[in-house]
Amino acid sequence: QDVFLFDGTIADNISYGRKHATQHDIEQAAMLACCHGFISEMPKQYLTRIGERGVRLSGGQRQRLAIARAVLADPRVLILDEATSNLDVESELFIQEGLVNLMRNRTSFVIAHRLSTIRNAHKIVVLKNGLVAEVGSHEQLMARGGSYHDMVVIQTSRPETKKVEVIEPVAASSHA
Repeated sequence: QDVFLFDGTIADNISYGRKHATQHDIEQAAMLACCHGFISEMPKQYLTRIGERGVRLSGGQRQRLAIARAVLADPRVLILDEATSNLDVESELFIQEGLVNLMRNRTSFVIAHRLSTIRNAHKIVVLKNGLVAEVGSHEQLMARGGSYHDMVVIQTSRPETKKVEVIEPVAASSHA
C-alpha cells in the first residue's frame, strides 16, 4: 500500500502526529523500525529532506519510516494493510523485523497476501468470499490442510506445483 510522506525532513516525517517528540524519541523509533542505519548514512541524517511523498527514498525505506512514525505514535490498536506487498525480499525482511517491534504489546490487525507477514500471529483469520473460512495459529491451520495451507504451499513452492483458489487471509493478534 502507499505510504504517506510529505516534503520535509526525515525527523519531521517520523514525528508527524507527535508534536513534542525529542530527537532521542525519534531515533529510538527509527531503531525499532530498522531504519536508523540508512538514515545515518544520509548526508544530513535526520535533517535530510525526502521530497514530496518520499521520492528520494526507496519503497522499503519509505515503509520503514512509516513504521517508525507508528512506533513513535504508540497506538493501542494497530491496523496494517499490506505492509510489505510491494517490496523486494530484502526490504521485506527489514520491515518484518520492524513490524515485530511495532506489534509488541498491542492489539494488531494485519491484512496480508504475503503470508510470511502473519506467520507469527497468535490468531489468523482466513476470509473466503467475505466470510470466515478458517481460524487458528499458523501451526493449527497448516495441520488442517485447508485453504491457508494451500496458500502457504503456493507461496513457498514453484507456481506450477499446485493451483488453488487464492483467498484473502487477515490476521488478528492481541499482544495486550
